[in-house]
Amino acid sequence: MNKTSWFLILSSGIAAGVAFAQHPILDKVADKVVQKYQTSTCEQLWQEKAAGQGKPKPEMEQRLVQLLREDPQMRSEFFNRVSAPIVSKMFECGMIP
Repeated sequence: MNKTSWFLILSSGIAAGVAFAQHPILDKVADKVVQKYQTSTCEQLWQEKAAGQGKPKPEMEQRLVQLLREDPQMRSEFFNRVSAPIVSKMFECGMIP
């Protein structure tokens, strides 16, 4: 590889790192959501779904939802990080066809 290629690769890596560092709330909540779905049993998810109707959300989650509504780029990043683990688990548990 020539110097230009290395520079582009390094710049891309730094830019990606800076993008993640700018949204610590997103990182924390996305990691928490993925962890929850990876460690929960299907029974736990079904019970939570039944019990969670109308339940108030934690403040950090409310703040993130507001940020996601205001920032399409952040919303896209969050969905890219959590979608696959959530959909996969829901499929395994029969929560989606």
